[in-house]
Amino acid sequence: MSEFQQVQITDLADDAPILDIREQDEWDRGHAPGAVHIPMSELPARIDELAPFLDRDEPLVVTCRSGGRVSRTLPWLEQQGYDVANLDGGMRAWHAAGKSMETADGSEPQVP
Repeated sequence: MSEFQQVQITDLADDAPILDIREQDEWDRGHAPGAVHIPMSELPARIDELAPFLDRDEPLVVTCRSGGRVSRTLPWLEQQGYDVANLDGGMRAWHAAGKSMETADGSEPQVP
């Protein structure tokens, strides 16, 4: 995945618009407040939801739990015309850094 830009957690605002491709149960347990949630398996069918990101000056930062799914998703998104980057360390690193998170039920955020 080295050909894609790595964005450091510390370089993003807590409410930065990032694409979270984790599954629904992972999202529900804790996500960044400004994130857009489209599970990796649903991306091809829901790619139109990312259209607002096409005209931005900065890359679309993509995250999963720790980076495995992102490494498979970035090349595909790039083929669709998106300027993309990986959130280094994924949501595990985001949570560990104490960044703001929300949950579906208001409980303490978790990134298992």
